[in-house]
Amino acid sequence: MFNGAHVILYTHDAEADRAFIRDKLGFAHVEAGHGWLIFKLPPAELAVHPTGDAPQHELFLMCDDLEHTLARLAEHDVEVSQSPTDRGWGLLAAVRLPSGAELPLYEPHHPVAHGLSP
Repeated sequence: MFNGAHVILYTHDAEADRAFIRDKLGFAHVEAGHGWLIFKLPPAELAVHPTGDAPQHELFLMCDDLEHTLARLAEHDVEVSQSPTDRGWGLLAAVRLPSGAELPLYEPHHPVAHGLSP
């Protein structure tokens, strides 16, 4: 029924953030015209959490080894804006996009769903 998910990051400097995702993170992409790059994402999963606040959505890039990922990104002069912390359910860190926004990185300690068959 569904064949994928389309994630949108709203940012104050879309051109710089697109270049960062293309050049620093190395994500494959297609050109949709007029400088619009659409990036191929790794496999994904969806979680639904309760909140007492206004509903919101978050994006985390998952990795098998957060420390190794951060070391590789440092080789490309990527700024770590949030050092790794163990939250029990996983390790969480963040890198800074050129626009100033943070992009969270996540090494789960729980079973992941993204490799399951439909």
